[in-house]
Amino acid sequence: MVTLELKGLHKVKAKGRIYWYAWRGGPRLAGEPGTPEFLGSYNEAIANRRSSDTGRFLSVISLYRASTDYQKLAASTKKNWGPWLDRIADHFGELRTAQFDRPERIRPIIRRWRAAYAETPRAADYGMQVLSRVCSYAVDPVGKLASNPCEGIKHLYSADRSEIIWTDADIDRFKQVCSTEIAFAIDLASHTGLRLSDLAKLSWSHVGDDAIMIRTGKRSGKAKVQREAVIPLYDELRELLERIPRRSPVILTNSLKRPWSKDGLSSRVAELKEEAWPEGVDLHFHDLRGTAATKFYLAGLSVREIAEIMAWEEEHVERIIRRYVSRTAAIKERIRKLNEART
Repeated sequence: MVTLELKGLHKVKAKGRIYWYAWRGGPRLAGEPGTPEFLGSYNEAIANRRSSDTGRFLSVISLYRASTDYQKLAASTKKNWGPWLDRIADHFGELRTAQFDRPERIRPIIRRWRAAYAETPRAADYGMQVLSRVCSYAVDPVGKLASNPCEGIKHLYSADRSEIIWTDADIDRFKQVCSTEIAFAIDLASHTGLRLSDLAKLSWSHVGDDAIMIRTGKRSGKAKVQREAVIPLYDELRELLERIPRRSPVILTNSLKRPWSKDGLSSRVAELKEEAWPEGVDLHFHDLRGTAATKFYLAGLSVREIAEIMAWEEEHVERIIRRYVSRTAAIKERIRKLNEART
């Protein structure tokens, strides 16, 4: 029984009913033993009890969880960060916060914790990202640390995604398991290069006579940089838009004829990807931006034109193209241009 694994539980029988408390004299727990509600209320009670010591790092974690910084994160981000905050609390919670102000002492401890997840380096780096954010919050605005001890600790995972794009074969395979509505989202992403968040809000009003124009942006630190993507309505894109039924002011809708939310669309694509590739595949929705960039690049568009279409900064577009555009495709295109120059 799950309740036997929880330390300090106190059971009280009264008027034929059983009540559970986090500890003798502690708060009463919600739900039935063994249920997620019961476990959640137990963990919350324990966290509140331990965080009463403001000198412990657990108090910093509790402050961050309650902060507006954390609350304004996307629901999907909080869903992913929550378990990591629990792991961080379990491992570091009882340490004095002052210990995190001694980098030469705390960094070996942080590295050992990260090493526990070394077999999955991307997960290890994700945990480090969450820990670093908590430490950063402890620096500013809380003011309990002078500096972030996670800064300077290198990531375990590194990947060159320059050749990772959705090929036509990948898209065809995915479409074998997805609905028509999801297929429209995949096609629209690969034909426009828009981010998932922009695709979810893309409206028919953004479609003009000659181009799709939409304000788009990506958060950089605390500031959100806004630019306008201007995507020419070339024949393939026009044909795609003509196939999508107009069920709403928003272009992409689900089977209930309602607009997709960003999180809903992302989750559904992730589920279908596992169905299409049960053996696993290193493809992400945002890699469809590389598919679009490759299409534009091979069509002979200049760096400046691609930057305008995809709302990228011109001074960074070369670097971003190297990351997203298929390197093999780029080399073949350069060979074609060199061969043409000789004739």
